[in-house]
Amino acid sequence: MEMKTGWASAEVEAALSVPQDPTAAAFFDVDNTMVRGASIYYFARGLASRRFFSHRDLAKFAWAQVKFRVGGSEDPAEIEEAKKSALSFVAGRHVSELVGLCEEIFDELMAHRIWSGTRALAQLHLDAGQRVWLVTAAPVELGDIIARRLGLTGALGTEAEVVDGIYTGRLVNDLLHGPAKPLAIGQLAAKEGLDLARCTAYSDSANDVPMLSCVGHAVAVNPDPKLRRAAHRAGWEVRDFRTVRKAAKVTAPVVVAGVLGTLAVIWAIRAARRRG
Repeated sequence: MEMKTGWASAEVEAALSVPQDPTAAAFFDVDNTMVRGASIYYFARGLASRRFFSHRDLAKFAWAQVKFRVGGSEDPAEIEEAKKSALSFVAGRHVSELVGLCEEIFDELMAHRIWSGTRALAQLHLDAGQRVWLVTAAPVELGDIIARRLGLTGALGTEAEVVDGIYTGRLVNDLLHGPAKPLAIGQLAAKEGLDLARCTAYSDSANDVPMLSCVGHAVAVNPDPKLRRAAHRAGWEVRDFRTVRKAAKVTAPVVVAGVLGTLAVIWAIRAARRRG
């Protein structure tokens, strides 16, 4: 059943019955599922405002996000370039520094962008005694902070290698993205004694079809067009906490608004530098 209206606590609770089952758990994607927008973009914005990298870097990242939202796919070459850029940024920095920045930026730019409907769904699993993990391609440090702020069990995320508390500039594994997500979930399930057939996964993106397919109950949340079609074919539940207008496929005016928002950030950073 597809829901296109805003959520109300009683409505969500009545619509979703979560069984008491210690072998079950819930896995939530972050971007546009738990958080409105891309968490790593907000993190990049926060770093740019603190002069950790240039406004040009932020603009390039924002443009890649716009292309992804319009085209619905990610360029492997751009993903690789973004990965190298991120690793060059953290190399030689202390873990505690990055964690502190993640906490500040979450409170500043992300806390008010949590989807209340998705948060309510996570709480139903917690209330049923189930564990709830976030699963994100963003740095695991950022995922952990979001999970902690929301009272969730924890997070799976992209892990950068650390030696003596310092980032080396290498990844432990590859980006936690696409097919890598079900592999990580499977490893966690084996460790925690979970039965994946009794678990639930939530995502907005067709890129997460592998994650949604690895559990017994899949839910498309605020789905992109490709995931909406896949969910209908597979008989997955669809929950949309956006308005009907916002739930429509991204159109040119929305893209233009996103670009203008990015330019506003860039101009603000430039102005601050000139004043400095």
